[in-house]
Amino acid sequence: MGQKWATNLAKSLTALGLLVGTLSAGMPHATAQALIPYVANLQFANQDEMALMLAREAAQLSQFERYDLALPRALLAVQLAPKSYQTQGILGSVYLRQEKYDQAITTLKLANSLKANEPAILFSLGSAYLRKGVYPEAIRVLEQGLAIVPNSTSALFDLANAFFLTKRYEEAIAKYNRILELDKKFWAATNNIGLVEYERGNRERAIQLWQESLNQAELIEFQAAEPTLALAVAYYALGDKEKGIKLGEEAMKIDPRYGRVPHLIENLWGERLIADTKPILEHPRIKRLIEESEKLLPINKRQR
Repeated sequence: MGQKWATNLAKSLTALGLLVGTLSAGMPHATAQALIPYVANLQFANQDEMALMLAREAAQLSQFERYDLALPRALLAVQLAPKSYQTQGILGSVYLRQEKYDQAITTLKLANSLKANEPAILFSLGSAYLRKGVYPEAIRVLEQGLAIVPNSTSALFDLANAFFLTKRYEEAIAKYNRILELDKKFWAATNNIGLVEYERGNRERAIQLWQESLNQAELIEFQAAEPTLALAVAYYALGDKEKGIKLGEEAMKIDPRYGRVPHLIENLWGERLIADTKPILEHPRIKRLIEESEKLLPINKRQR
């Protein structure tokens, strides 16, 4: 999962966490580091209160990628309150963050059946469909949620990506631009418009957009590997080899996952851009950085 996907999923999970937090107001608060034995010793009026607190903890832990602690809490919360759409929603979102899309969809559909038209649930379900590759359902569910909460930038981003992946480019660009009207620092939206333009053959326009995307990322003090590598590829293809290699090295130092073609495809890089990327990834200076990063990864995550 790339930087832009992870950021967007974090926003969706935050929305669900806030939903649980609002509905469990007045309950004893516990930090994300709290342990189950400690929670068990707290005094609760009923099982539902305990379930909601565990669900809130699971949401917090998931944002820190502590799935080893988040999943048991989410499962226990569902066991204590199986008919609560909040607990089912949090469990589904933890599965989503773990990239267990089938389980996420099943659980989030159950949450939606327990309370229809809850935007936070619909947005997470739409996100799960999107990452599973079920684009028509992703579009349907996301549009359903956006009819209720039209200014959710994370949901708009998922919808724009679904349009992009189904080659509905004009609709995708319209949604990306809507995001930028709401949040001028949303670098990933600008980045993705660049991806669309490159596939259309508008290389110079794509370069402008990727540079703008980097400027937006700098405003939030974020190092964005994706537009850095995209610029590297574009300049390399235009004949400015040294500038392309320097930018490519910079991108690999930020996030070496972008040196793997499957990761680029996952992040919506199209056929034209992938074709132009392969030569720069084969350059000795770039290959060395990719190979060095591979040695540092666990075996089960290599070449992912």
